[in-house]
Amino acid sequence: MATSLFLSKILTRKHLYRFTPFSCNLWSSNCSSHFFSSPSFVLTQTKQECKKVTALTLSLHSHAQPKSISSSAKRIIPYVMPRHQRTSYTIASHLRGRKVTYQRMSCTPFAGPSFAFATGEHFISRNFSSGRQFLQRRDVQENMPQVNSPAADVFHKQLQEPEGSFRGLETDFPCLARVKDTGPEPAYQNVTTGYKVFRSQKPFHLKLNKGVLPQLDVAYETWGELNKDGSNAIIVLAGMSASSHARSSVENMRPGWWERFVGPGCAVDTSKFFVICPNNFGGCYGSSGPSTINELTGKPFGTTFPIITVEDMTNAMFLLLDYLGIDKLYAAVGSSLGGMLSLQSAASYPDRVGRIISISACAQSHPSSIAMRYLQRKCIMVDPNWNKGHYYGQAYPKVGMKLAREIATITYRSGPEWGKRFGRGRISEDESVSLCPTFLIESYLEHQGESFSTIYDPNSLLYISKAMDMYDIGEGFASLEDGVSRVKCPVMVVGVQTDVLFPIWQQREMARALQDSGNQHVTFYELNSLYGHDTFLLDLNGVGAAVKGFLETEQRNVGILSKHKLKKEVKRNKPVGCFQCL
Repeated sequence: MATSLFLSKILTRKHLYRFTPFSCNLWSSNCSSHFFSSPSFVLTQTKQECKKVTALTLSLHSHAQPKSISSSAKRIIPYVMPRHQRTSYTIASHLRGRKVTYQRMSCTPFAGPSFAFATGEHFISRNFSSGRQFLQRRDVQENMPQVNSPAADVFHKQLQEPEGSFRGLETDFPCLARVKDTGPEPAYQNVTTGYKVFRSQKPFHLKLNKGVLPQLDVAYETWGELNKDGSNAIIVLAGMSASSHARSSVENMRPGWWERFVGPGCAVDTSKFFVICPNNFGGCYGSSGPSTINELTGKPFGTTFPIITVEDMTNAMFLLLDYLGIDKLYAAVGSSLGGMLSLQSAASYPDRVGRIISISACAQSHPSSIAMRYLQRKCIMVDPNWNKGHYYGQAYPKVGMKLAREIATITYRSGPEWGKRFGRGRISEDESVSLCPTFLIESYLEHQGESFSTIYDPNSLLYISKAMDMYDIGEGFASLEDGVSRVKCPVMVVGVQTDVLFPIWQQREMARALQDSGNQHVTFYELNSLYGHDTFLLDLNGVGAAVKGFLETEQRNVGILSKHKLKKEVKRNKPVGCFQCL
Protein backbone atom coordinates (compact mmCIF):
# COMPACT_ATOMS: atom_id res chain seq x y z
CA MET A 1 0.00 0.00 0.00
CA ALA A 2 1.71 3.19 -1.15
CA THR A 3 2.11 6.02 1.36
CA SER A 4 2.72 9.73 0.95
CA LEU A 5 4.98 11.63 3.31
CA PHE A 6 4.43 15.25 4.25
CA LEU A 7 6.82 17.50 6.13
CA SER A 8 6.45 21.11 7.18
CA LYS A 9 7.93 23.61 9.52
CA ILE A 10 5.59 26.36 10.68
CA LEU A 11 6.42 29.59 12.41
CA THR A 12 3.59 31.62 13.91
CA ARG A 13 3.07 34.05 16.75
CA LYS A 14 -0.08 32.37 17.92
CA HIS A 15 -0.87 28.94 19.20
CA LEU A 16 -0.84 26.18 16.64
CA TYR A 17 -4.44 25.27 15.86
CA ARG A 18 -4.04 23.18 12.70
CA PHE A 19 -1.35 21.27 10.89
CA THR A 20 -0.03 22.25 7.48
CA PRO A 21 1.18 19.51 5.16
CA PHE A 22 4.21 20.17 2.99
CA SER A 23 4.73 17.72 0.11
CA CYS A 24 8.04 15.91 0.11
CA ASN A 25 9.60 13.69 -2.54
CA LEU A 26 10.05 10.18 -1.16
CA TRP A 27 13.62 10.02 -2.39
CA SER A 28 14.65 13.66 -2.06
CA SER A 29 17.50 14.98 0.06
CA ASN A 30 15.41 16.03 3.04
CA CYS A 31 13.41 12.90 3.83
CA SER A 32 12.61 9.44 2.62
CA SER A 33 10.14 6.70 3.42
CA HIS A 34 9.16 3.19 2.47
CA PHE A 35 5.72 1.60 2.66
CA PHE A 36 3.61 1.78 5.82
CA SER A 37 0.53 -0.22 6.65
CA SER A 38 -0.81 2.28 9.16
CA PRO A 39 -3.57 4.64 7.97
CA SER A 40 -2.05 7.89 9.28
CA PHE A 41 -0.20 9.52 12.12
CA VAL A 42 1.02 12.97 13.05
CA LEU A 43 4.34 13.98 14.52
CA THR A 44 4.60 17.34 16.29
CA GLN A 45 7.34 19.36 17.84
CA THR A 46 6.74 22.62 19.67
CA LYS A 47 9.05 25.13 21.28
CA GLN A 48 8.14 28.25 23.20
CA GLU A 49 10.67 30.94 22.55
CA CYS A 50 10.22 34.72 22.15
CA LYS A 51 6.47 34.17 22.15
CA LYS A 52 6.68 32.04 19.06
CA VAL A 53 5.55 28.47 18.51
CA THR A 54 7.56 26.27 16.19
CA ALA A 55 5.98 23.02 14.97
CA LEU A 56 7.34 20.24 12.87
CA THR A 57 4.58 18.12 11.41
CA LEU A 58 4.88 14.69 9.85
CA SER A 59 1.90 12.91 8.39
CA LEU A 60 1.44 9.71 6.41
CA HIS A 61 -1.56 8.99 4.25
CA SER A 62 -2.82 5.88 2.52
CA HIS A 63 -3.58 6.49 -1.15
CA ALA A 64 -6.32 3.91 -0.84
CA GLN A 65 -8.06 5.97 1.88
CA PRO A 66 -6.64 9.48 1.66
CA LYS A 67 -7.19 11.80 4.60
CA SER A 68 -6.38 15.47 4.21
CA ILE A 69 -5.13 17.74 6.98
CA SER A 70 -6.04 21.39 6.75
CA SER A 71 -3.98 24.12 8.33
CA SER A 72 -3.38 27.81 8.61
CA ALA A 73 -0.14 29.62 9.24
CA LYS A 74 1.43 32.94 8.40
CA ARG A 75 4.53 31.39 6.93
CA ILE A 76 5.66 27.98 5.70
CA ILE A 77 9.38 27.29 5.84
CA PRO A 78 10.55 24.11 4.05
CA TYR A 79 13.50 22.75 5.93
CA VAL A 80 16.18 20.72 4.17
CA MET A 81 18.51 18.86 6.51
CA PRO A 82 21.91 17.61 5.26
CA ARG A 83 21.99 13.86 4.91
CA HIS A 84 24.65 13.27 7.56
CA GLN A 85 22.44 15.03 10.14
CA ARG A 86 19.42 12.77 9.66
CA THR A 87 18.26 10.16 12.11
CA SER A 88 16.98 6.75 11.05
CA TYR A 89 14.39 5.03 13.18
CA THR A 90 11.90 2.21 13.04
CA ILE A 91 8.13 2.49 13.20
CA ALA A 92 6.16 -0.53 14.36
CA SER A 93 2.70 -0.64 12.83
CA HIS A 94 -0.16 -2.29 14.68
CA LEU A 95 -3.56 -3.18 13.35
CA ARG A 96 -6.44 -4.67 15.33
CA GLY A 97 -4.22 -5.44 18.26
CA ARG A 98 -1.55 -7.19 16.19
CA LYS A 99 1.86 -6.06 15.13
CA VAL A 100 1.77 -5.83 11.34
CA THR A 101 5.26 -4.88 10.26
CA TYR A 102 8.38 -2.93 11.06
CA GLN A 103 9.35 -0.18 8.65
CA ARG A 104 12.53 1.82 8.21
CA MET A 105 12.35 5.52 7.71
CA SER A 106 14.89 8.31 7.47
CA CYS A 107 14.19 11.99 7.94
CA THR A 108 15.48 15.07 9.74
CA PRO A 109 16.74 14.55 13.30
CA PHE A 110 15.38 16.27 16.39
CA ALA A 111 17.25 17.64 19.36
CA GLY A 112 15.12 15.84 21.89
CA PRO A 113 11.43 15.80 20.90
CA SER A 114 8.96 12.97 21.16
CA PHE A 115 6.41 11.73 18.69
CA ALA A 116 3.29 9.64 18.81
CA PHE A 117 1.10 7.89 16.32
CA ALA A 118 -2.02 5.77 16.49
CA THR A 119 -3.02 2.80 14.34
CA GLY A 120 -6.24 0.97 15.00
CA GLU A 121 -6.51 0.08 18.68
CA HIS A 122 -2.94 0.65 19.75
CA PHE A 123 -1.26 3.89 20.59
CA ILE A 124 2.52 4.10 20.58
CA SER A 125 4.64 6.94 21.86
CA ARG A 126 8.38 7.34 21.55
CA ASN A 127 10.92 9.84 22.83
CA PHE A 128 14.28 10.14 21.19
CA SER A 129 17.25 12.38 20.61
CA SER A 130 19.65 12.36 17.70
CA GLY A 131 22.12 9.50 17.93
CA ARG A 132 20.60 8.01 21.13
CA GLN A 133 18.51 5.01 22.04
CA PHE A 134 14.71 5.11 21.83
CA LEU A 135 12.49 5.07 24.86
CA GLN A 136 9.14 3.47 24.24
CA ARG A 137 5.88 3.12 26.09
CA ARG A 138 2.57 1.76 24.91
CA ASP A 139 -0.93 2.87 25.84
CA VAL A 140 -4.20 1.56 24.53
CA GLN A 141 -6.78 3.98 23.20
CA GLU A 142 -10.16 2.96 21.84
CA ASN A 143 -10.57 3.94 18.19
CA MET A 144 -9.17 7.37 18.77
CA PRO A 145 -6.11 8.52 16.79
CA GLN A 146 -4.23 10.98 18.99
CA VAL A 147 -1.23 13.23 19.04
CA ASN A 148 0.98 13.09 22.10
CA SER A 149 2.36 16.54 22.86
CA PRO A 150 5.52 16.42 24.98
CA ALA A 151 6.19 18.69 27.89
CA ALA A 152 7.75 22.04 27.16
CA ASP A 153 10.98 21.23 28.98
CA VAL A 154 11.74 18.43 26.50
CA PHE A 155 12.80 20.98 23.92
CA HIS A 156 15.73 22.54 25.68
CA LYS A 157 17.94 22.76 22.57
CA GLN A 158 17.66 24.26 19.17
CA LEU A 159 17.86 22.02 16.09
CA GLN A 160 21.58 21.58 15.63
CA GLU A 161 24.21 19.23 14.27
CA PRO A 162 25.02 16.17 16.39
CA GLU A 163 27.84 16.70 18.85
CA GLY A 164 31.09 14.77 18.47
CA SER A 165 33.52 14.04 15.64
CA PHE A 166 31.81 11.06 13.97
CA ARG A 167 30.89 11.26 10.32
CA GLY A 168 29.67 8.05 8.75
CA LEU A 169 29.38 6.64 5.24
CA GLU A 170 26.75 8.17 2.97
CA THR A 171 25.84 5.65 0.27
CA ASP A 172 22.66 5.26 -1.72
CA PHE A 173 21.73 1.63 -2.36
CA PRO A 174 21.30 -0.26 -4.58
CA CYS A 175 24.50 0.52 -6.43
CA LEU A 176 24.20 1.59 -10.06
CA ALA A 177 25.92 -0.38 -12.81
CA ARG A 178 28.03 1.86 -15.02
CA VAL A 179 30.49 0.54 -17.56
CA LYS A 180 32.05 1.73 -20.77
CA ASP A 181 32.37 -0.49 -23.84
CA THR A 182 36.13 -0.90 -23.81
CA GLY A 183 36.82 -4.22 -25.49
CA PRO A 184 35.56 -7.16 -27.55
CA GLU A 185 32.82 -9.39 -26.12
CA PRO A 186 31.18 -12.64 -27.28
CA ALA A 187 27.91 -12.33 -29.20
CA TYR A 188 25.63 -14.32 -26.89
CA GLN A 189 21.89 -13.78 -27.21
CA ASN A 190 18.53 -15.30 -26.41
CA VAL A 191 17.79 -17.32 -29.55
CA THR A 192 14.10 -18.01 -30.12
CA THR A 193 13.87 -18.21 -33.93
CA GLY A 194 15.82 -19.36 -36.96
CA TYR A 195 16.54 -22.93 -35.92
CA LYS A 196 15.03 -26.29 -36.82
CA VAL A 197 14.13 -29.00 -34.35
CA PHE A 198 14.71 -32.73 -34.76
CA ARG A 199 12.39 -34.80 -32.56
CA SER A 200 12.96 -38.43 -31.69
CA GLN A 201 9.78 -40.10 -30.53
CA LYS A 202 11.67 -43.02 -29.02
CA PRO A 203 12.57 -43.05 -25.32
CA PHE A 204 16.02 -41.58 -24.76
CA HIS A 205 18.01 -43.43 -22.11
CA LEU A 206 20.65 -41.60 -20.10
CA LYS A 207 23.87 -42.80 -18.50
CA LEU A 208 23.21 -41.96 -14.84
CA ASN A 209 20.46 -42.90 -12.41
CA LYS A 210 18.66 -45.00 -15.04
CA GLY A 211 17.21 -41.78 -16.40
CA VAL A 212 14.95 -41.85 -19.42
CA LEU A 213 13.05 -39.21 -21.40
CA PRO A 214 9.90 -40.10 -23.35
CA GLN A 215 11.19 -38.14 -26.35
CA LEU A 216 14.16 -36.03 -27.40
CA ASP A 217 14.36 -32.65 -29.14
CA VAL A 218 17.57 -31.30 -30.69
CA ALA A 219 17.57 -27.78 -32.13
CA TYR A 220 20.07 -27.12 -34.92
CA GLU A 221 21.07 -24.74 -37.71
CA THR A 222 22.96 -25.48 -40.92
CA TRP A 223 25.02 -23.55 -43.49
CA GLY A 224 26.42 -24.62 -46.84
CA GLU A 225 25.38 -27.66 -48.88
CA LEU A 226 25.85 -31.35 -48.24
CA ASN A 227 27.55 -33.10 -51.17
CA LYS A 228 26.16 -36.25 -52.79
CA ASP A 229 28.10 -38.75 -50.71
CA GLY A 230 27.65 -36.73 -47.50
CA SER A 231 31.38 -36.57 -46.88
CA ASN A 232 31.75 -32.82 -46.33
CA ALA A 233 29.76 -32.44 -43.07
CA ILE A 234 31.36 -30.59 -40.17
CA ILE A 235 29.66 -30.26 -36.80
CA VAL A 236 30.46 -27.19 -34.72
CA LEU A 237 29.96 -27.83 -31.01
CA ALA A 238 29.24 -24.92 -28.67
CA GLY A 239 30.24 -24.07 -25.13
CA MET A 240 27.93 -24.22 -22.15
CA SER A 241 25.94 -21.03 -22.68
CA ALA A 242 25.87 -20.78 -26.49
CA SER A 243 23.04 -21.74 -28.82
CA SER A 244 22.81 -23.31 -32.27
CA HIS A 245 23.20 -19.84 -33.78
CA ALA A 246 26.89 -19.96 -34.64
CA ARG A 247 26.43 -17.72 -37.69
CA SER A 248 23.77 -15.42 -39.09
CA SER A 249 21.39 -16.83 -41.69
CA VAL A 250 18.34 -15.84 -43.68
CA GLU A 251 16.14 -17.18 -40.89
CA ASN A 252 18.04 -15.22 -38.21
CA MET A 253 20.14 -12.28 -39.37
CA ARG A 254 21.61 -11.50 -35.96
CA PRO A 255 25.36 -12.24 -35.61
CA GLY A 256 26.15 -15.69 -34.27
CA TRP A 257 28.51 -16.56 -31.44
CA TRP A 258 31.16 -17.74 -33.99
CA GLU A 259 30.19 -15.30 -36.74
CA ARG A 260 33.73 -14.52 -37.91
CA PHE A 261 34.85 -18.15 -37.87
CA VAL A 262 32.04 -19.74 -39.91
CA GLY A 263 31.13 -18.69 -43.45
CA PRO A 264 32.40 -18.52 -47.02
CA GLY A 265 36.20 -18.33 -46.94
CA CYS A 266 36.28 -18.41 -43.14
CA ALA A 267 38.03 -20.87 -40.85
CA VAL A 268 35.09 -23.25 -41.25
CA ASP A 269 34.41 -22.57 -44.91
CA THR A 270 30.73 -22.97 -45.79
CA SER A 271 31.53 -22.82 -49.50
CA LYS A 272 33.33 -26.16 -49.08
CA PHE A 273 31.63 -27.77 -46.10
CA PHE A 274 28.13 -28.45 -44.88
CA VAL A 275 28.19 -27.03 -41.35
CA ILE A 276 25.84 -28.11 -38.56
CA CYS A 277 25.58 -26.51 -35.14
CA PRO A 278 23.23 -28.08 -32.57
CA ASN A 279 22.00 -26.62 -29.32
CA ASN A 280 23.46 -28.86 -26.64
CA PHE A 281 21.18 -31.39 -24.99
CA GLY A 282 20.10 -29.86 -21.67
CA GLY A 283 20.17 -26.32 -23.06
CA CYS A 284 17.37 -23.81 -23.31
CA TYR A 285 17.43 -22.78 -26.97
CA GLY A 286 15.22 -25.44 -28.52
CA SER A 287 16.77 -28.70 -27.34
CA SER A 288 15.34 -30.83 -24.56
CA GLY A 289 16.25 -29.40 -21.18
CA PRO A 290 14.83 -28.43 -17.79
CA SER A 291 12.78 -25.58 -19.30
CA THR A 292 11.01 -27.73 -21.91
CA ILE A 293 7.53 -29.09 -21.32
CA ASN A 294 7.11 -32.57 -19.95
CA GLU A 295 4.46 -34.10 -22.21
CA LEU A 296 3.25 -36.29 -19.36
CA THR A 297 2.51 -33.40 -16.98
CA GLY A 298 2.07 -30.42 -19.28
CA LYS A 299 4.55 -28.43 -17.16
CA PRO A 300 8.27 -27.64 -17.49
CA PHE A 301 10.55 -30.39 -16.21
CA GLY A 302 12.42 -28.11 -13.81
CA THR A 303 14.59 -30.19 -11.52
CA THR A 304 12.67 -33.37 -12.35
CA PHE A 305 14.78 -33.41 -15.51
CA PRO A 306 17.26 -36.32 -15.29
CA ILE A 307 20.96 -35.72 -14.69
CA ILE A 308 22.84 -35.57 -17.99
CA THR A 309 26.43 -36.28 -19.02
CA VAL A 310 28.75 -35.36 -21.90
CA GLU A 311 28.18 -38.88 -23.24
CA ASP A 312 24.41 -38.24 -23.29
CA MET A 313 24.96 -35.01 -25.24
CA THR A 314 27.13 -36.90 -27.72
CA ASN A 315 24.49 -39.59 -28.23
CA ALA A 316 21.82 -36.94 -28.83
CA MET A 317 24.08 -35.31 -31.40
CA PHE A 318 24.51 -38.53 -33.38
CA LEU A 319 20.76 -39.13 -33.39
CA LEU A 320 20.54 -35.78 -35.18
CA LEU A 321 23.21 -36.88 -37.67
CA ASP A 322 21.24 -40.06 -38.34
CA TYR A 323 18.18 -37.94 -39.07
CA LEU A 324 20.19 -35.75 -41.47
CA GLY A 325 21.51 -38.84 -43.29
CA ILE A 326 25.16 -38.28 -42.38
CA ASP A 327 27.02 -41.51 -41.78
CA LYS A 328 30.44 -39.99 -41.14
CA LEU A 329 31.55 -36.49 -40.21
CA TYR A 330 34.40 -34.86 -42.04
CA ALA A 331 35.25 -33.18 -38.73
CA ALA A 332 33.94 -32.32 -35.28
CA VAL A 333 35.07 -28.90 -34.09
CA GLY A 334 34.38 -27.80 -30.52
CA SER A 335 35.57 -25.37 -27.87
CA SER A 336 35.22 -25.47 -24.08
CA LEU A 337 32.33 -27.91 -23.47
CA GLY A 338 32.29 -28.36 -27.25
CA GLY A 339 35.93 -29.48 -27.07
CA MET A 340 34.90 -32.20 -24.61
CA LEU A 341 32.09 -33.21 -26.99
CA SER A 342 34.37 -33.40 -30.02
CA LEU A 343 36.80 -35.62 -28.11
CA GLN A 344 33.98 -37.81 -26.81
CA SER A 345 32.42 -38.11 -30.27
CA ALA A 346 35.63 -39.62 -31.63
CA ALA A 347 35.84 -41.96 -28.65
CA SER A 348 32.19 -43.10 -28.70
CA TYR A 349 31.84 -43.21 -32.50
CA PRO A 350 35.37 -43.73 -33.87
CA ASP A 351 34.12 -44.96 -37.24
CA ARG A 352 31.90 -41.92 -37.79
CA VAL A 353 34.36 -39.07 -37.21
CA GLY A 354 37.10 -38.17 -39.71
CA ARG A 355 39.05 -35.71 -37.53
CA ILE A 356 38.48 -33.54 -34.47
CA ILE A 357 39.52 -30.17 -33.13
CA SER A 358 39.37 -29.57 -29.38
CA ILE A 359 39.92 -25.98 -28.27
CA SER A 360 40.36 -24.90 -24.63
CA ALA A 361 38.97 -28.15 -23.25
CA CYS A 362 40.18 -31.16 -21.28
CA ALA A 363 40.01 -34.94 -21.11
CA GLN A 364 38.87 -34.88 -17.48
CA SER A 365 37.66 -32.01 -15.29
CA HIS A 366 40.08 -30.71 -12.67
CA PRO A 367 39.08 -29.77 -9.09
CA SER A 368 39.85 -26.09 -9.75
CA SER A 369 37.28 -25.78 -12.54
CA ILE A 370 34.82 -27.97 -10.63
CA ALA A 371 35.10 -25.58 -7.69
CA MET A 372 34.31 -22.52 -9.82
CA ARG A 373 31.27 -24.16 -11.39
CA TYR A 374 30.10 -25.34 -7.97
CA LEU A 375 30.08 -21.74 -6.72
CA GLN A 376 28.03 -20.68 -9.73
CA ARG A 377 25.46 -23.37 -9.06
CA LYS A 378 25.31 -22.47 -5.39
CA CYS A 379 24.62 -18.81 -6.19
CA ILE A 380 21.55 -19.86 -8.15
CA MET A 381 20.32 -22.49 -5.71
CA VAL A 382 20.44 -20.18 -2.66
CA ASP A 383 18.33 -17.57 -4.44
CA PRO A 384 14.86 -17.87 -2.82
CA ASN A 385 13.25 -17.37 -6.23
CA TRP A 386 14.93 -20.51 -7.55
CA ASN A 387 12.22 -22.42 -5.67
CA LYS A 388 13.98 -25.79 -5.99
CA GLY A 389 14.06 -25.36 -9.75
CA HIS A 390 10.33 -24.74 -10.23
CA TYR A 391 10.33 -21.01 -10.91
CA TYR A 392 8.79 -21.08 -14.40
CA GLY A 393 5.87 -18.66 -14.58
CA GLN A 394 6.86 -17.23 -11.19
CA ALA A 395 9.52 -14.94 -9.76
CA TYR A 396 12.80 -15.42 -11.63
CA PRO A 397 16.06 -16.11 -9.69
CA LYS A 398 17.84 -13.18 -11.27
CA VAL A 399 20.05 -12.27 -8.31
CA GLY A 400 21.55 -15.75 -8.15
CA MET A 401 21.95 -15.98 -11.91
CA LYS A 402 23.61 -12.59 -12.07
CA LEU A 403 26.13 -13.44 -9.37
CA ALA A 404 26.84 -16.81 -11.00
CA ARG A 405 27.68 -15.07 -14.28
CA GLU A 406 29.96 -12.59 -12.55
CA ILE A 407 31.94 -15.48 -11.06
CA ALA A 408 32.03 -17.20 -14.44
CA THR A 409 33.33 -14.05 -16.14
CA ILE A 410 36.36 -14.09 -13.85
CA THR A 411 37.24 -17.52 -15.25
CA TYR A 412 36.52 -16.60 -18.87
CA ARG A 413 39.01 -13.74 -19.22
CA SER A 414 42.55 -13.14 -18.00
CA GLY A 415 44.43 -10.92 -15.59
CA PRO A 416 46.81 -9.62 -18.28
CA GLU A 417 43.85 -8.51 -20.40
CA TRP A 418 42.16 -6.73 -17.50
CA GLY A 419 45.42 -5.10 -16.48
CA LYS A 420 45.76 -3.65 -19.96
CA ARG A 421 42.06 -2.96 -20.45
CA PHE A 422 41.07 -1.56 -17.05
CA GLY A 423 44.17 -1.26 -14.89
CA ARG A 424 43.25 0.49 -11.64
CA GLY A 425 41.02 2.92 -13.44
CA ARG A 426 38.07 4.25 -11.51
CA ILE A 427 34.50 4.71 -12.64
CA SER A 428 34.60 8.35 -11.61
CA GLU A 429 37.46 10.34 -10.17
CA ASP A 430 35.06 12.90 -8.70
CA GLU A 431 32.94 10.58 -6.54
CA SER A 432 33.67 9.71 -2.94
CA VAL A 433 34.68 6.13 -2.17
CA SER A 434 31.80 3.96 -0.97
CA LEU A 435 30.81 0.31 -0.76
CA CYS A 436 29.51 0.48 -4.33
CA PRO A 437 31.84 -0.32 -7.25
CA THR A 438 34.78 2.05 -7.41
CA PHE A 439 36.94 0.47 -10.10
CA LEU A 440 36.14 -0.14 -13.76
CA ILE A 441 36.67 -3.87 -13.38
CA GLU A 442 33.95 -4.02 -10.71
CA SER A 443 31.47 -2.25 -12.91
CA TYR A 444 32.43 -4.50 -15.83
CA LEU A 445 31.62 -7.64 -13.85
CA GLU A 446 28.33 -6.11 -12.73
CA HIS A 447 27.45 -5.34 -16.33
CA GLN A 448 28.31 -8.86 -17.50
CA GLY A 449 26.13 -10.40 -14.83
CA GLU A 450 23.22 -8.09 -15.53
CA SER A 451 23.30 -8.52 -19.31
CA PHE A 452 23.47 -12.32 -19.19
CA SER A 453 21.20 -13.02 -16.23
CA THR A 454 17.94 -13.13 -18.20
CA ILE A 455 19.00 -14.65 -21.53
CA TYR A 456 19.93 -18.12 -20.26
CA ASP A 457 17.92 -20.57 -18.18
CA PRO A 458 19.41 -21.02 -14.67
CA ASN A 459 18.45 -24.69 -14.55
CA SER A 460 20.27 -25.34 -17.82
CA LEU A 461 23.37 -23.81 -16.28
CA LEU A 462 22.99 -26.16 -13.29
CA TYR A 463 22.59 -29.30 -15.40
CA ILE A 464 25.21 -28.61 -18.07
CA SER A 465 27.84 -27.36 -15.62
CA LYS A 466 27.30 -30.53 -13.58
CA ALA A 467 27.82 -32.61 -16.72
CA MET A 468 31.11 -30.79 -17.31
CA ASP A 469 32.20 -31.52 -13.74
CA MET A 470 31.45 -35.22 -14.18
CA TYR A 471 33.40 -35.56 -17.42
CA ASP A 472 36.30 -37.99 -17.43
CA ILE A 473 37.06 -39.81 -20.67
CA GLY A 474 39.17 -42.29 -18.70
CA GLU A 475 36.26 -43.30 -16.44
CA GLY A 476 35.78 -47.05 -16.59
CA PHE A 477 39.27 -47.61 -18.00
CA ALA A 478 42.55 -48.42 -16.32
CA SER A 479 44.03 -45.03 -17.19
CA LEU A 480 43.43 -41.81 -19.09
CA GLU A 481 45.56 -43.15 -21.95
CA ASP A 482 43.33 -46.19 -22.20
CA GLY A 483 40.29 -43.93 -22.34
CA VAL A 484 41.58 -41.80 -25.21
CA SER A 485 42.97 -44.83 -27.07
CA ARG A 486 39.53 -45.16 -28.66
CA VAL A 487 40.24 -41.97 -30.63
CA LYS A 488 41.78 -43.16 -33.91
CA CYS A 489 41.37 -40.09 -36.15
CA PRO A 490 43.69 -37.09 -36.52
CA VAL A 491 43.35 -34.64 -33.62
CA MET A 492 44.26 -31.00 -33.17
CA VAL A 493 44.39 -29.73 -29.59
CA VAL A 494 44.48 -25.97 -29.03
CA GLY A 495 45.25 -24.33 -25.70
CA VAL A 496 45.70 -20.77 -24.43
CA GLN A 497 48.43 -19.76 -21.99
CA THR A 498 46.19 -17.27 -20.14
CA ASP A 499 43.21 -19.63 -19.76
CA VAL A 500 42.12 -19.81 -16.10
CA LEU A 501 39.14 -22.15 -16.47
CA PHE A 502 40.96 -24.79 -18.57
CA PRO A 503 44.67 -24.13 -17.88
CA ILE A 504 47.15 -24.80 -20.67
CA TRP A 505 48.58 -27.84 -18.90
CA GLN A 506 45.25 -29.62 -19.40
CA GLN A 507 45.55 -29.35 -23.19
CA ARG A 508 49.16 -30.51 -22.97
CA GLU A 509 47.98 -33.47 -20.92
CA MET A 510 45.30 -34.31 -23.48
CA ALA A 511 47.71 -34.17 -26.42
CA ARG A 512 50.32 -36.23 -24.58
CA ALA A 513 47.74 -38.85 -23.55
CA LEU A 514 46.56 -39.16 -27.15
CA GLN A 515 50.12 -39.67 -28.34
CA ASP A 516 50.97 -42.11 -25.58
CA SER A 517 47.87 -44.11 -26.49
CA GLY A 518 49.33 -44.70 -29.96
CA ASN A 519 47.67 -41.94 -32.00
CA GLN A 520 50.20 -40.84 -34.62
CA HIS A 521 48.21 -37.83 -35.86
CA VAL A 522 48.17 -35.35 -32.99
CA THR A 523 48.78 -31.64 -33.45
CA PHE A 524 49.12 -29.28 -30.51
CA TYR A 525 48.88 -25.48 -30.68
CA GLU A 526 49.65 -23.25 -27.73
CA LEU A 527 48.43 -19.68 -28.17
CA ASN A 528 49.68 -16.65 -26.30
CA SER A 529 46.46 -14.61 -26.26
CA LEU A 530 45.25 -11.99 -23.79
CA TYR A 531 41.64 -13.15 -23.85
CA GLY A 532 41.96 -16.21 -21.63
CA HIS A 533 39.28 -18.87 -22.06
CA ASP A 534 37.28 -16.60 -24.38
CA THR A 535 40.13 -16.69 -26.91
CA PHE A 536 38.23 -19.24 -29.01
CA LEU A 537 35.48 -16.64 -29.43
CA LEU A 538 37.64 -13.59 -30.08
CA ASP A 539 41.08 -14.44 -31.50
CA LEU A 540 40.46 -14.88 -35.21
CA ASN A 541 44.14 -14.79 -36.16
CA GLY A 542 45.33 -17.46 -33.75
CA VAL A 543 42.34 -19.79 -33.53
CA GLY A 544 40.96 -19.15 -37.00
CA ALA A 545 44.22 -19.81 -38.80
CA ALA A 546 44.85 -23.02 -36.86
CA VAL A 547 41.34 -24.35 -37.51
CA LYS A 548 41.37 -23.53 -41.21
CA GLY A 549 44.79 -25.06 -41.76
CA PHE A 550 43.88 -28.29 -40.02
CA LEU A 551 40.52 -28.69 -41.77
CA GLU A 552 41.72 -27.96 -45.27
CA THR A 553 45.00 -29.87 -45.21
CA GLU A 554 44.64 -33.15 -47.06
CA GLN A 555 45.38 -36.02 -44.72
CA ARG A 556 45.65 -39.74 -45.16
CA ASN A 557 45.47 -42.58 -42.74
CA VAL A 558 49.16 -42.10 -41.96
CA GLY A 559 49.00 -38.30 -41.81
CA ILE A 560 50.58 -35.86 -44.26
CA LEU A 561 53.57 -37.27 -46.08
CA SER A 562 56.14 -35.30 -48.02
CA LYS A 563 57.91 -36.90 -51.00
CA HIS A 564 61.15 -37.61 -49.20
CA LYS A 565 59.28 -39.02 -46.20
CA LEU A 566 57.18 -41.16 -48.49
CA LYS A 567 60.36 -42.69 -49.95
CA LYS A 568 61.58 -43.44 -46.46
CA GLU A 569 58.24 -45.00 -45.61
CA VAL A 570 58.50 -47.30 -48.58
CA LYS A 571 61.90 -48.43 -47.39
CA ARG A 572 61.04 -48.74 -43.73
CA ASN A 573 57.40 -49.69 -44.26
CA LYS A 574 56.64 -47.64 -41.20
CA PRO A 575 54.27 -44.66 -41.40
CA VAL A 576 55.39 -41.41 -39.91
CA GLY A 577 53.01 -38.48 -39.70
CA CYS A 578 54.31 -34.95 -39.71
CA PHE A 579 51.38 -33.83 -37.58
CA GLN A 580 53.17 -34.65 -34.35
CA CYS A 581 54.39 -32.59 -31.47
CA LEU A 582 55.58 -32.67 -27.91
